[in-house]
Amino acid sequence: MSNSNTAVLSIDVQQSFPARDYWREDDVPAFRERITTLIDGATKKGCPVVRILHEDGDGAFSRASGLVKPLDWMPPTHAVEFVKHVHNAFTDTGLDRWLRTRGIRKLIVAGIRTEQCCETTTRVASDLGYDVDFVGEAMLTFPMTDPRSGRQFSAAEIRERTELVLRDRFARIATVEEALG
Repeated sequence: MSNSNTAVLSIDVQQSFPARDYWREDDVPAFRERITTLIDGATKKGCPVVRILHEDGDGAFSRASGLVKPLDWMPPTHAVEFVKHVHNAFTDTGLDRWLRTRGIRKLIVAGIRTEQCCETTTRVASDLGYDVDFVGEAMLTFPMTDPRSGRQFSAAEIRERTELVLRDRFARIATVEEALG
């Protein structure tokens, strides 16, 4: 990782999620270990960490909820914080300008939810010309049920599908160690 042209995007690792009925603790310990290792490793290498938070008018994600702030265990280290109001971290946030004025061309994406804001940010970043490492092991998501078929997809299945559709088209699928390497 070249610290002069790489940034970590920590997406939506915020207190809004535990307030949602779909929140599950089962994968949180592994997620916590992986994302904190990524952030701590990037910080040691002089790579900026960009904190992204999601805010909208919906309950736990509204400003008034007081929950649009990092989970208590997240490392406090970050170079800048952006608040987004849509699924990707670029639309109307100033993120692209911030990255380009610093010569950052490579992004390491981690956070919550794998198939929503992390995937959408990855696709937009790729379309904007950034090289992206998608670090699925430093992401968290939750089981989902297809309303038509009734089939439940596990968090692992959702991550596998997301990595499949992004791999070598929008991003390099990387482990924490590969992204920091």
